[in-house]
Amino acid sequence: MTRFAVIATPGDRRAALFAAACRSCGLPEPRVVAWTDVLRGADIPLDPGDLLRIDSPGEDPEADALLRGPGAATRVGGGARWYRTFTAALGRIGAAVPAAGARLAGDVDDIAVMFDKRRSHARMLAAGVPVPPALPPVDGYAALRDAMADAGERRVFVKPAHGSSASGVVALQTGAGGRIRAVTSAARTPGGLHNSLRVRTYGTEAEVAALVDALAPDGLHVERWVPKAAIGGRVFDLRLVVIGGEATHAVVRTSRHPMTNLHLGGARGDLDAVRRALGQNGWDQALDVCARAAACFPGSPMVGVDLLVMQGMRRFAVCEVNAFGDLLPRLTGLPGGSAEGLDTYTAQVRAVLTGAARA
Repeated sequence: MTRFAVIATPGDRRAALFAAACRSCGLPEPRVVAWTDVLRGADIPLDPGDLLRIDSPGEDPEADALLRGPGAATRVGGGARWYRTFTAALGRIGAAVPAAGARLAGDVDDIAVMFDKRRSHARMLAAGVPVPPALPPVDGYAALRDAMADAGERRVFVKPAHGSSASGVVALQTGAGGRIRAVTSAARTPGGLHNSLRVRTYGTEAEVAALVDALAPDGLHVERWVPKAAIGGRVFDLRLVVIGGEATHAVVRTSRHPMTNLHLGGARGDLDAVRRALGQNGWDQALDVCARAAACFPGSPMVGVDLLVMQGMRRFAVCEVNAFGDLLPRLTGLPGGSAEGLDTYTAQVRAVLTGAARA
């Protein structure tokens, strides 16, 4: 019988939901291996035949300190160190699993690429997946403004290369007469930048320059701010979960500001209304774009895809891919699909058991 082991944070909601999915499929309780143990270099307890799932380190302050050094968990920054530590751990996991006679449910190299926005954007662009145009690499505010001028861009998204959950993301727009406006969840404090649950606006060049220069040492990915479609008076995008090559789950994220993340005040929208607005051909195209994006990571049985629907409802662009983008509690699969009636975790377990996804 298949038995899962999971690298996760014990007691974390993700681990609990995945364990429930295993039980619902008649599988033994998965063995949970703590990320903190892995990050400290401990051996990974595996038995021959185990199927190892790598999940998010989550919001565990201890794991966060091991990944990017001591400090407040709310701080923005440290992404470069986080990424070095994380990918080193992925390398150790990738070597330990076959040595134990176990198998990986997800490719460690795919995960590493998905956690680098520059590399994932380049991979999808090379495969012909529609993505927002990216600007050349920049190392600070002055270089950013030069790159924007060279590209003729007045509206861009500035993203930490290794960030997640919109941490440090800046929606920047400039105008005539030196006008500038930056929208972000990063709060400037005497102790540096910290994440806030409230989106704020900076409106002077000195503030914006200080913000971008503080983010730049960890690496930046800058891309065109494409105009999102709106429905019900709110802009929206889509998070789609692709399992075994099929877009199985979808949620609409709406907002009155540029970031649609639900923890930043975004709200779930009406998926049926979006489907009606797109029409069947448009909806099919949206699913196809997401499947093509996930296909760029062929060793990953699950990919979370953030899809921009542009004004006019006729064009799409993938703005993010997520290695751990399946935390969508109480959301069941799309009607008529292989995951209809199933949550994202149960759908993944069943896909493995039926051979729809290959480790």
